[in-house]
Amino acid sequence: MKLLPLTLAGLLLLLGGKLVDLLFGEPLSATRTTIAPAQASSPPPAKPKPPPVAAPPPPAEPTAEEKAERAVLLSLRHRRTELETREQSLTQRETTLRAAEQRLHQRANELTATQQRLEATSRGLTDREEQGWRQMAKLYEGMKPREAATILDELEMPVLLGLMQRMNERRAAPLLAAMKPERARLLTTELARSRAKPAD
Repeated sequence: MKLLPLTLAGLLLLLGGKLVDLLFGEPLSATRTTIAPAQASSPPPAKPKPPPVAAPPPPAEPTAEEKAERAVLLSLRHRRTELETREQSLTQRETTLRAAEQRLHQRANELTATQQRLEATSRGLTDREEQGWRQMAKLYEGMKPREAATILDELEMPVLLGLMQRMNERRAAPLLAAMKPERARLLTTELARSRAKPAD
């Protein structure tokens, strides 16, 4: 008895579902199942395609004037390159010449300074040599004529001539008189010859 009401209630529910299916023409479950896949499988909206890009037209064949102009421009560019190269070469050569000129100028200054030092040294040597000659001449002037003549007779002529040229004439005369006659004659000849030479 207790199961009967429950069974009746279940049958009523089942009948109600059938009525609904009959009223709407298709089962509710089928509608739900068909709607969902249709919504799920619908493709996304299509993006608009960009318009096709037109291909660039082929370049036009240059005319004779354009070819001539291009040839002139190429020739001018080549000429400009040559001029720039020549200018660089001339600049480099000028720099080298300036450096060489500077070195030559420096070398000339060094040679001038060396020449001045040598001349000063030569003058110093000449002065010292002259001083030595004069001291030796004074030494012979202070000696007795006969003793000095004995030594002077044995000297070589260039040395004897150098001494006599630097002696006082009044003191040289007794020495010359005390020398051997032949030696005195040769010395007199050399003195006359040296005095006849023009001064440097």
